[in-house]
Amino acid sequence: MSRDSRYLESILHHDIPLTREMGLKVLGWQDRQLQLHLPLQANINHKSTMFGGSLYCGAVLAGWGWLHLQLREEGIEDGHIVIQEGQISYPLPVTRDATVLCQAPEDKVWKRFVATYKRYGRARLTLDTWIVNEGSEEQAVAFTGQYVLHR
Repeated sequence: MSRDSRYLESILHHDIPLTREMGLKVLGWQDRQLQLHLPLQANINHKSTMFGGSLYCGAVLAGWGWLHLQLREEGIEDGHIVIQEGQISYPLPVTRDATVLCQAPEDKVWKRFVATYKRYGRARLTLDTWIVNEGSEEQAVAFTGQYVLHR
């Protein structure tokens, strides 16, 4: 586990205690992609699949964590990240442990976000995250979130 991964996991577990109960782990942060791990057992529902609320939470947290680490790399540490809006779909059940992924938006979108924040102290960014059953590449969950960074 990289230093950034350990750092983010400790922030999540300290600032958002629910993440400890969910068994959330940070798998990796590389090439501007964040990967989280959600264990089935801690998030199971009455159908022996992963609870939709846990999946939603994992999807939101992947975007939040991605933004947190990317801002840190930019040297921006004076902002507060909040989720403003989210859209989710659950095309497949999650029947095993889950991997949650968030990738960087287009460079021009990121640059505009940073410039807006530096100028106005507030900016909005849309991030896509998705969840797969461990060992699969097929999207079980697709999430789009609008995150706001403000001073």
